[in-house]
Amino acid sequence: MSKILRAIAAGWGAKKLGAGCLSTIIFFIFLWWLLGHFGIFK
Repeated sequence: MSKILRAIAAGWGAKKLGAGCLSTIIFFIFLWWLLGHFGIFK
């Protein structure tokens, strides 16, 4: 369940920050890592 919430949060943030397809993917990966690194949604 925590991975689903983390994916939703990372996807929402990537959609807001990304300007195109590639930048949205990069922001998603970065936010996914950042949320996992700090233990958010555990």
